[in-house]
Amino acid sequence: MVAGVAGSLLAGGVIGATLAGPLAAAAATSPSASTSPSAKASPSAGTFKSNEDATHEAGESATVESQENSGQRPGGGVFRPNEDPTHEKGESAAREAQENAGQRPTVP
Repeated sequence: MVAGVAGSLLAGGVIGATLAGPLAAAAATSPSASTSPSAKASPSAGTFKSNEDATHEAGESATVESQENSGQRPGGGVFRPNEDPTHEKGESAAREAQENAGQRPTVP
């Protein structure tokens, strides 16, 4: 039971760091005055940094390690919207339109 709880905490931490890390880094930086609107990065853009911790690496597949070594986010970064009926109830029309167009939503 203790191993299960520890594994859940570790997995949650990895997922949280993966999702929140690039967002926090992007929020901490401000564009320079000479940056034009077209040169700005998209909200989901950022430099991918793989988790090279020995514990994490021990459970990683060769495919994921190969993607990380080539600078790619594991999984290919393909957007798949959450179409669960409960999730859909709280979604705005603008967000649904972005999802239907295959875009990562930028609106709530």
